[in-house]
Amino acid sequence: MSSEEKRTWISAVVGVAVAVVYLATVLSKVPDTDVARIAYVGPMLTSIGVGIGAGIVLAIVAAMASPRDAGRTDERDREINRRGEYVGFYVMSIAAIVPLVLAMAKVEHFWIAHALYLAFVLAALASAVVKIVAYRRGW
Repeated sequence: MSSEEKRTWISAVVGVAVAVVYLATVLSKVPDTDVARIAYVGPMLTSIGVGIGAGIVLAIVAAMASPRDAGRTDERDREINRRGEYVGFYVMSIAAIVPLVLAMAKVEHFWIAHALYLAFVLAALASAVVKIVAYRRGW
């Protein structure tokens, strides 16, 4: 497994895990509380920071585990990355319509922020899935 594929797996697993924990924690408060009163900004920023930090730390650990492969990329890696990033861009572009519509409908900021957060998570996951499939099925 190339270092790029390892990083892709790390970002996919960390991104999904952090988002699931955050969304389960915050959205569990929705049935009992008015969404305008739910403090979500701090936990959301914390989850974003934890996701970035954990991704960096795990990528460093993976690079230290196989230092000869760390940082090595070839044309195949670059092409797979490009394709994955294109798909992520298109998913984000389409998914961003939802928070835009919510803002136009003057929905609570809570829902707009979470729709945008989910759009980012879906874009990153789609990008990672495309890359992993390309690595696994051959490119």
